[in-house]
Amino acid sequence: MDTASFLCLLYMYGHHFLYPFHTHPLLGSSAFRASLRPDHPRARSLAHSVRWYRPMAAHSGPNKHAVAPMEVSVEAGNAGAAEWLDDDGRPCRKGTFWTASAHIITAVIGSGVLSLAWAIAQLGWVAGPAAMLLFAFVTCYTATLLADCYRTGDPETGKRNYTYMDAVRSNLGGAKVVFCGVIQYANLVGVAIGYTIASSISMKAIRRAGCFHTNGHADPCSSSSIPYMILFGVVEILFSQIPDFDQIWWLSIVAAVMSFTYSSIGLALGIAQTISNGGFKGSLTGISIGADVTSTQKIWHTLQAFGDIAFAYSFSNILIEIQDTIKAPPPSESKVMQRATRLSVATTTVFYMLCGCMGYAAFGDASPDNLLTGFGFYEPFWLLDVANVAIVVHLVGAYQVFCQPIFAFVERRAAAAWPDSAFISRELRVGPFALSLFRLTWRTAFVSVTTVVAMLLPFFGNVVGFLGAVSFWPLTVYFPVEMYIKQRRVPRGSTKWVCLQTLSVSCLVVSIAAATGSIADVIDALKVYRPFSG
Repeated sequence: MDTASFLCLLYMYGHHFLYPFHTHPLLGSSAFRASLRPDHPRARSLAHSVRWYRPMAAHSGPNKHAVAPMEVSVEAGNAGAAEWLDDDGRPCRKGTFWTASAHIITAVIGSGVLSLAWAIAQLGWVAGPAAMLLFAFVTCYTATLLADCYRTGDPETGKRNYTYMDAVRSNLGGAKVVFCGVIQYANLVGVAIGYTIASSISMKAIRRAGCFHTNGHADPCSSSSIPYMILFGVVEILFSQIPDFDQIWWLSIVAAVMSFTYSSIGLALGIAQTISNGGFKGSLTGISIGADVTSTQKIWHTLQAFGDIAFAYSFSNILIEIQDTIKAPPPSESKVMQRATRLSVATTTVFYMLCGCMGYAAFGDASPDNLLTGFGFYEPFWLLDVANVAIVVHLVGAYQVFCQPIFAFVERRAAAAWPDSAFISRELRVGPFALSLFRLTWRTAFVSVTTVVAMLLPFFGNVVGFLGAVSFWPLTVYFPVEMYIKQRRVPRGSTKWVCLQTLSVSCLVVSIAAATGSIADVIDALKVYRPFSG
């Protein structure tokens, strides 16, 4: 028997009384048992994969002299021993530059693109495009800082941080971890609510488009959005049973294709309307103060416009979770993620500029807060239907992309608290779905709650602006900047430190102003709104 087989058998029998061979996640596999044969090509590499761990500290009780058993290491460099596991012992990640880009585009090119024409109408031809470019630059720059925080220490072999909170905990610690968690998960819940509202508006618009085409534009074609929210919720309950990011890559790709579809239709209709008008509408400073718009409303709407643009670029809150799907180095996950971020933000910015600017050019001060559902366009009605179907399909995928971190957080906590509970751990795999009683119960409850809240607050534009404003500074700017300063040991008071802090403070001011404008608009809308009447 050669060295590899001897060491493996020694480990197996010495460890068996604590961890039965057939239940061990690595040693229980048929592939591993086959590798114990002396003639197996993995035998030699396994000799280097067995590592000794220091004895456990002595403790009182009958087993006070027990020591920790040996464990098979699957850290970087031992891939020959277990190609099916990554350096942290988890199943191999298979994400690539393209799948990461698809996740980002799914998260970024969301329903927020449809409110950009309205946002530019509040700011005008000068400030509108400038604000979009500024937000694009800030988002792309801070995302590259955040991508470097996925691993602590060495960018290829350092300890992985699986979530945004893990990255904050590793780099900053203390109360900032709690602050990050509250902001991140509250924002993700808000996004789920906002997407439920947006999907129902699109489904309702499909019905109204057919009604307008049949009965004429004078017919109000009124209907409730409540049934559509319930339908969307039922679909999300089904897809929420997909366990994690690795299994929804295909859904992200479909959603990304849909986002390009409806953005392109909105762009084409804007161009057609502009040609029909005989020129561009709008002004350099946006909507003018007059009989329909007071000076106070102008201020609030201008501030809300910044929140809408910030929401349109919002994806930093799930960046680390997306990065955790990328396969192990080389190249490092941070390099792959930075490339994916640059491509995705550049692509979305082109679409945003075209859709927002052409929408404003087509409708000027009358730009609706949702370009495809506000019925600036009526014909061709079938093309509007195609666009709104694409929106709904995209939002089904985007909802999952944003909610997976919440699902994973709760389920990790539950598994840690009750490790032996069959209610939590027992699963039935059916294709991409992993069904367990706990997952089915908890995720269904989550989707149901977000659906009910969406029924209470069907204000698409206001909700979008508020979510973008509240999450932009802490998640997109503050934490990436602070972690970068700590990780790279940027000297306090240096030119780089001053520039980074100036960027952070400036974005804080913008976030506060945008949140104020959105809250003011929500309050105005609530004065005349009755719950569940939408």
